[in-house]
Amino acid sequence: MAKTTGVEESYSAKIKATKIFRTVICVILCIISIFPFYTMIVNATHTSAVIERGIQIIPGGQLFKNISGLLERTKDVGTNVWEALLHSCMIAAPATILQVYFATFTAYGLTVYQFKLRNLAWSFIMAIMMIPAQVSIIGFMNFMMKINLYDTYWPLIIPAMAAPSTVYFMKQYMTSALSVEIIEAARIDGSGEFATFNKIALPLMKPAMATQAIFAFIASWNNLYTPSMMITNNRKYTLPMFVQGLRSDVIRTDYGFVYVGLTLTVLPLLIVYFAFSKYIIAGVALGGVKE
Repeated sequence: MAKTTGVEESYSAKIKATKIFRTVICVILCIISIFPFYTMIVNATHTSAVIERGIQIIPGGQLFKNISGLLERTKDVGTNVWEALLHSCMIAAPATILQVYFATFTAYGLTVYQFKLRNLAWSFIMAIMMIPAQVSIIGFMNFMMKINLYDTYWPLIIPAMAAPSTVYFMKQYMTSALSVEIIEAARIDGSGEFATFNKIALPLMKPAMATQAIFAFIASWNNLYTPSMMITNNRKYTLPMFVQGLRSDVIRTDYGFVYVGLTLTVLPLLIVYFAFSKYIIAGVALGGVKE
């Protein structure tokens, strides 16, 4: 009996030590993840000269001066920060909706319908995931010029409908979370295909859709490469392009202004993330459950 008690105590001690170790690792990872955001916000409160000295931990008192300086500096960029913020919203919001909806629609078709070329279509989508955007950007630019969509926001919105990585995630989720029997029962009851998808399948996909909406919004909001290739009119700059303009050779770089711009860029992302963050764990967990 004494030996059994000793073994149980030793086992409990090991479990406790393992939990403490995991907790310490999680805390360290959280600090590493949060620290760049903290330094970005702190740098927004200092002058450029102080920032250039090195990493700042303690907040300064130059925040409002940097904000006013940023607003004054907008005439050198070509657009002001609020217009750039609006432009980013005009692109990221519809692009996110289109990407999530049509990716779910595509995954639904590959999961529910049985047709001869289904495996080929799935393989084609997987192959597209391995092609970087830089490979096709020149051809895409030429095509947009030919149809008079160059230097508009449409090339940044419409292509979001074809997002192979989102299709991949949604199909993996549907394989385990969507019961084909429910779809068949709806068909027997006389429900149309689009009505079945919109009224039955979509509500079941909410956790995964919310998760992918976060990723899609962040990717579209932070996108600098494609807008830089497609937008030439500085009056149409997005927020990342605006912040990049603050560091151009045309004007003197003031890092206090730059960090204020970066903070304004990140704030909408944090709002979206905290609004839907609970769906990330739910979506990944439920998507990994197998029958």
